[in-house]
Amino acid sequence: MSTVKHAARVAKGSTAFRRIARVGFVVLGLIHVIIGAIAITIAAGASGDADQDGAMEQIRNNPVGGLLLVLVATGLIALAVWQIASAFLAADPAETKKWGQRVKLFGIALAYLVVAGMALIYALGGNADSETASKTLSSVVLSAPGGVALLVVIGLSVVGVGIGFVVGGFTRGFEKLLDLPTGVARGGIVTLGVIGYFGKGIAVGVTGVLFVVAAVTQDPEKGAGLDAALHSLLELPFGGVILGAVGAGFAIYGVFCIARSRFARM
Repeated sequence: MSTVKHAARVAKGSTAFRRIARVGFVVLGLIHVIIGAIAITIAAGASGDADQDGAMEQIRNNPVGGLLLVLVATGLIALAVWQIASAFLAADPAETKKWGQRVKLFGIALAYLVVAGMALIYALGGNADSETASKTLSSVVLSAPGGVALLVVIGLSVVGVGIGFVVGGFTRGFEKLLDLPTGVARGGIVTLGVIGYFGKGIAVGVTGVLFVVAAVTQDPEKGAGLDAALHSLLELPFGGVILGAVGAGFAIYGVFCIARSRFARM
């Protein structure tokens, strides 16, 4: 473990690596802005995939899309490594809190690596359907012993992550992750964070609810991921307005991530 911790300290102490990891926040923000924009167009009556593969397709359609996707993957991989290094260096007097922090950081790193993998697939001309992947996950879990209960746990865990974002926006807990400037800039960044965390939290929370619905109905088609979650908002009263607001919040979270690339404590 000491060797791993030493490697983690070396990685976190590298100025060049920190700069690449900061690029990861920029590309993460870009992906959220694109997904949010797609959600807004869907709210206005257009069609589209408001999820990671929809964002990758939009980037690939750019004249230098392949190169941009490689940069996206590179930044996200660096950001994932940074999270893993932070996990190994996590310290807290309470052992349970320390390991809870480690699990959280490892989970974030895994999410970044998954999106980075998707970016590389699209850069090489392939396709990755996150909706199909979500349905497949639901199907595999449901077919396992105790699968219904397990999928409910997965869904509730995702809901919990969404609630965590909403609470983080309400309490402005994200401020402790940043070295914020003073004056008007500080207020602007905090406002972006509050709105963005709310929008992100609602989208993630609804995604988790769909996994629970898939478990209760034993229909893996219900657990179809972020795009299905956002589309499901259209079925609510004033659904177009709600989806548009959530999409705007999602995009604002992306802008916050871009600002975080400059002010994140790293």
